[in-house]
Amino acid sequence: MPPLDGDNLDRAREALRSTFGFDGFRGRQEDVVERVLDGKSTLAVMPTGAGKSLTYQLPAVMMPGTCIVISPLIALMHDQLRSARANGIRAATLTSADADWRETQDAFRAGELDLLYVAPERASQQGFRDMLGATPLALFAVDEAHCVSEWGHDFRPDYRQLRPLMDAFPDVPRLALTATADRQTRADVMTQLGVPEDGLVLAGFDRPNIRYAITPRDNPVRQIADLMARQPGPGIVYAQTRRKVEELAEKLAAATGRSVRPYHAGLPAETRAANQAAFVESEDMVIVATIAFGMGIDKPDVRFVAHVGVPKSIEGYYQETGRAGRDGDPSLATMFWGAADFATARQRLMELPEGRRSAERARLDALAGLVETPHCRRAVLLRHFGEDPDETCGNCDNCLDPPKVTDTTELARKLLSAVYRTGQSFGMGHLQKVLVGAEDERVRQRGHDRLSVFGIVEGEDASLLQPLGRALQARGDLVPTEHGGLSLGGAAREIIKGERKVEIIVPPKRARRRRGESTANPVGDPLFEALRDLRRDLAKEAGVPPYVVFHDSTLREMAASRPSTLPELGRLGGVGTRKLDAYGERFLAEIARH
Repeated sequence: MPPLDGDNLDRAREALRSTFGFDGFRGRQEDVVERVLDGKSTLAVMPTGAGKSLTYQLPAVMMPGTCIVISPLIALMHDQLRSARANGIRAATLTSADADWRETQDAFRAGELDLLYVAPERASQQGFRDMLGATPLALFAVDEAHCVSEWGHDFRPDYRQLRPLMDAFPDVPRLALTATADRQTRADVMTQLGVPEDGLVLAGFDRPNIRYAITPRDNPVRQIADLMARQPGPGIVYAQTRRKVEELAEKLAAATGRSVRPYHAGLPAETRAANQAAFVESEDMVIVATIAFGMGIDKPDVRFVAHVGVPKSIEGYYQETGRAGRDGDPSLATMFWGAADFATARQRLMELPEGRRSAERARLDALAGLVETPHCRRAVLLRHFGEDPDETCGNCDNCLDPPKVTDTTELARKLLSAVYRTGQSFGMGHLQKVLVGAEDERVRQRGHDRLSVFGIVEGEDASLLQPLGRALQARGDLVPTEHGGLSLGGAAREIIKGERKVEIIVPPKRARRRRGESTANPVGDPLFEALRDLRRDLAKEAGVPPYVVFHDSTLREMAASRPSTLPELGRLGGVGTRKLDAYGERFLAEIARH
């Protein structure tokens, strides 16, 4: 369709204020919106929480015709549908879970929809393509666009069918959106979706409100319970297996007294749906889940994300931690990892087709680099996505409390020599006993007390064997055998010969528990709590999660400025015309009572 006439950006700013209640765009939103309104196809790479959905929702209310949004998960579509309707946008979903599909199709054909959300599986069907010819189209918006690329970390074959659909409507611009795409994936997405070379808007990957921390795992229940004690508000804990999900959920609920629920694909569908709905509506629930959970959640007030074990890649880590703090408030992303995580991941590499192994190995090595670095975590993360960040960020564990790094080259030579001389078939426990010269029946039976490496490690070096073994496994220089032992891999032989230096982080002493690092109400304002109570009541009445009414940041602004008239309230961030009409009087009355 042809671009709008007149000064598009001036009109866009007016619509931004009246529809969403914002006085200005954030980050690169304005660049993306301007391109869309000019009828130009675009790939927008924007961090989670940067307001990607606004870049198509705003044009959808301004442009004639309907915007077709292709999104991978029904739960995500329904989440975005609630938020769009709360802002007065005429939106609908056309999914297998919707009983009102006939009414939706009628509304679409009548030109009564600004937005229509569909899954790629439906979008690729001929019947859907035929239906699209019934009314003018404003835009195709492809969410989670990295799914179209085989180089992406979340490839979905159905996304490959979107190009023919969009090619059938050559005058309709395309907007592809993703938060996680490295340089190679970006180029592939643009090719697969027909976005021109000059159509890339790269907003950067930094999420400055998220504090990153990575630490060895010793007692995950205690470690996460400590995290929950100092970080109130909703949280997500990612575990690697269904059994671990259920076990952690039960133990954390008992240890903390907080509401904690499990989520994984093995639960009955109604249980999964109930747990997800309860989490979305809650202001303090913690959900323990496999990584299947979260892609379909647009909950802005998640205050922490914890990984019990390493994710599949840096891309996966970035996407999963990005579910914290979408509202811009301070949030935590913490990973508790162990050597076995990398051992298992490297074993799985051998199950992949040979053509994919080197790319996946590079991803795993990059993740090991993030876990093992003594330097700024954020800088490592951003460099992976091709950025040139500052050397320090001031908001990760290594910047806030720089770790001590020690040269363990000689100790590594001793450990790897012990692995070799014991036949590359024993685990760390046995190797430690040999190296420190422990009186042990199994060591004697094997004759390992007569080896040259027996008893050659003493003093402080003995306490470094465990973290050194963990580091060498993360880096791939020690690899697991089929029967649970360790064998030489990677650069092990270079290390033994003294050709490669080995440094590790000295594990810190266990820190005391600190409470209340982040809270929705940092100054303890009773008006803020009263406004939250009112928001909770209004959300119940409307059958929506509290954040759909207003975000915490809007309530804090209300409590600070205490508006007394509707126009004053309407000038606050996040208070659009529709919400002002729906909720304004009730909030003004509550403010007046204080």
